Amino acid sequence: MNGAKILLESLKKEGVKVMFGICGGSVIPVFDELYKDKNINFVLTRHEQAAAHMADGYARATGKAGVCLATSGPGATNLVTGLATAYLDSVPVVAITGQVATSLVGNDAFQEADTTGITRPVTKHNYLVTDVKDLARTVKEAFHIARSGRPGPVLIDLPVDVQRSDTSFSYPEKVEIRGYKPKIKGHMKQIKAAAAAINSSKRPVIYAGGGVILSGASEHLKKFADKGKIPVTLTLMGTGAFPDTSPLSLGMLGMHGTFYANKAMQESDLIIAVGSRFDDRVTGRLCDFAKEAKIIHIDIDPTSISKTVKVDIPIVGDCKNILTSLTRLTESRERDKWHKKIGSWKKKCPITYARDDKLRPQYVIEQIDKLTRGNAVITTEVGQHQMWAQHFYTYTKPRTFLSSGGLGTMGYGFPAAVGARYGRPRKTVVCIAGDGSFQMNIQELATCVVNKIPVVVAVLNNNFLGMVRQWQDLFFEKRYSHVCLGKSGCERVPDFAKVAQAYGAMGIRVEKKSQVRGAIKKALEYKDGPAVIDFLTEREENVYPMVPAGAALDEIMIEMA
Repeated sequence: MNGAKILLESLKKEGVKVMFGICGGSVIPVFDELYKDKNINFVLTRHEQAAAHMADGYARATGKAGVCLATSGPGATNLVTGLATAYLDSVPVVAITGQVATSLVGNDAFQEADTTGITRPVTKHNYLVTDVKDLARTVKEAFHIARSGRPGPVLIDLPVDVQRSDTSFSYPEKVEIRGYKPKIKGHMKQIKAAAAAINSSKRPVIYAGGGVILSGASEHLKKFADKGKIPVTLTLMGTGAFPDTSPLSLGMLGMHGTFYANKAMQESDLIIAVGSRFDDRVTGRLCDFAKEAKIIHIDIDPTSISKTVKVDIPIVGDCKNILTSLTRLTESRERDKWHKKIGSWKKKCPITYARDDKLRPQYVIEQIDKLTRGNAVITTEVGQHQMWAQHFYTYTKPRTFLSSGGLGTMGYGFPAAVGARYGRPRKTVVCIAGDGSFQMNIQELATCVVNKIPVVVAVLNNNFLGMVRQWQDLFFEKRYSHVCLGKSGCERVPDFAKVAQAYGAMGIRVEKKSQVRGAIKKALEYKDGPAVIDFLTEREENVYPMVPAGAALDEIMIEMA
């Protein structure tokens, strides 16, 4: 077989059913094989960044590795933002890029870029394949590395002459990589020490992150929390790992977390961190973070433990296995006094907004929640709408909230919704977007229309780069420097309903609160392609609660918008 066919046969061995990307000169041999072999569905995107985000969304929605394909030079460099997004959020993506012929590498040839050098900081690992005999083994290793341990993106750079070269095809059955042996089982001595600390704790809090979802440990987390009657707060990436409907749920913590989650962290005597990494948006001012708490940290990545916050009981391993052992050793406790205190905080400062006749973004999300019965896969762009989507939609299952956490990538949500729809075709998929973010990959409406992909895009259109405007409002005396996206006054540009219609999609514009439910129903019922709803929301609505940058978690602003 030639290298191009070996690549496709290897991908099929890994169970790949769909790929996202764009053709180009240095990957024509691969596309020629795709033309002959219809077993892999190739989705032609309109931008390579969107292809990477689609592969990412597919991976997050399914738990499988997502795959994207691009040509050399600008095709490969356009993947970088998507790879960085997947890298910081630990998402298994395998990216394949064409490269100029091996004889031209390093000679500044047409559409040549040092793809492995450029992507090294934003991938878990990458390869430049210079011999077709190494290709099958490289694909096997790439998928193993992407999926195992702490997942992440892996890139394979494939010169065009290697794609044309012939060799016999033999796919390895197993992978042995020297020096790469992720630890799965936790040390029992540490687990017993953690159980002892939990059993003696009066004010424990579980702080769970995206690692719980990646591990498939959501049910294990619930059993553990229920047995010990331990309240649970989640990171943005952990949304869905623990049901919002549980009385033990504290919602999200951190900069835009709930008042009661942040207060519970600050007054806790024991924090049980599971698959989370104490990032700056969670901890607030470090010197004042949870000063009375002992800390247990469970993570498969040993470099994440004590990186930011000193940990008392580290446990390295897969959180599903560790939670199973920990649940067995944890005693059942009521902890009524602690729950009563948390209940008073919930009553004092619930997540809410002004309930009036104005078209407020929070109301839109509440109606999406009601009309989908909380059963949709929600993707978000990045900004104010991202925080509202976390607070005002009800999440009860993992892999139903897909959002760029670590990198905060505007332009992520819409293509991620496309990937999620390919991964879970029977689920309703709704992208909650801002008018700034949506325009960064709006061209993928063409991809959706051509392929009849029924995703709903709810644009919370406030005519601003909303989160930056909020900071300028609160901390820069309303000096709105280059954040208004419309013309002078309040005219909003563009009319997203008309843009959608120009692409051949359904486009609806909503200007009044009374129109919201009808528009959402109409969009959800449309199955011939994408539906875009342009909600002209209040322009200067702010996200609350909010912990200002550099403040402690309990210095939280709870003023209602």
